[in-house]
Amino acid sequence: MLFFVVTGLWPHPCGSLAPSRLATLRRYSLSSPSRGLVGRRLYPLQPTRLSIPVLMASAAAPAGAGRTISRVVMAREQAEGDGARVRRSIGSRALPDLDPFLLLDEFRVTPPAGFPTHPHRGMQTVTYMLSGAFQHEDNRGNAGIIGPGSLQWMLAGSGLQHSEMPATDGPNIGLQLWLTLPAADKMRPPDYQEVSAESVPTATSPDGATRVRVLAGDAYGVMAAVITTSPILYLDVDIDAGATATLPVPDDYAGFTYVLRGTGTFGVNGTAAEHGSCCLLADGETGALSITAGPQGIRFVLVAGTPVREPIFKHGPFVMNSREELRQAFKDYQNGLF
Repeated sequence: MLFFVVTGLWPHPCGSLAPSRLATLRRYSLSSPSRGLVGRRLYPLQPTRLSIPVLMASAAAPAGAGRTISRVVMAREQAEGDGARVRRSIGSRALPDLDPFLLLDEFRVTPPAGFPTHPHRGMQTVTYMLSGAFQHEDNRGNAGIIGPGSLQWMLAGSGLQHSEMPATDGPNIGLQLWLTLPAADKMRPPDYQEVSAESVPTATSPDGATRVRVLAGDAYGVMAAVITTSPILYLDVDIDAGATATLPVPDDYAGFTYVLRGTGTFGVNGTAAEHGSCCLLADGETGALSITAGPQGIRFVLVAGTPVREPIFKHGPFVMNSREELRQAFKDYQNGLF
């Protein structure tokens, strides 16, 4: 698989930006060539003495026995945006990306904190509200509020600028997932799909012990309302205490689970997980993923999709296929083209 991540290998491209645009990108981009950015968070490129919470899972099961978990990455809390706090797993130093996924944040935001106006190009963002609400507005005249249980799937494509700010006194809690786009779709016009909580399809296991909100893909014969540019599975799963669920995952999908509440074990190798655990599905396996809930039950998201398998050059909110395309993204932003 050809997969490159290039960050901060040339002089800072924002040096000649207008002051207002430079101030914006300083929140979401590099501040000097010696520092790098994954997602929307600045961090030193040099190793630190902090231990990275990565747990290796137990041995894999025989081929065809079902999905196993290869390792667990614990989300770490950090500052983000303007005074906000997030727990990041994908997009962290422990797990820079997982093709096609670039970032997963569990955010918890109370006013006046939030994510003021910032740009995107060449990627998608998926915002799923767990409680509270967020107000979205962009420079193309689109605006709205995403309430609890609602989903917004934004295709940034050729580029836009938007803000995401809390719409209640909070706390406003949710997940934001970033995905790369295939080269053929990176310069598509921006687009949105918004699904209200009432319109998210739901499914129940035959034994009634597992309930699934189908955000993308399908579960127990129920299809999602959104249409994705490439095959994606995104399920919000709630399992009763002590019950076991089996969820099919297509053979060619890469993916992970992220625990929102409770405890349980994942995969045929019985990997233990708790709130904040990002459990990676082992590569090259086939079959379904089995999950057994702990004594308080468990709620988690299962996210998987087909890898794009293209070069990825990312710098802050821009995700392209070459260094030159990345330079062009900064030039176009500087010149007010999106």
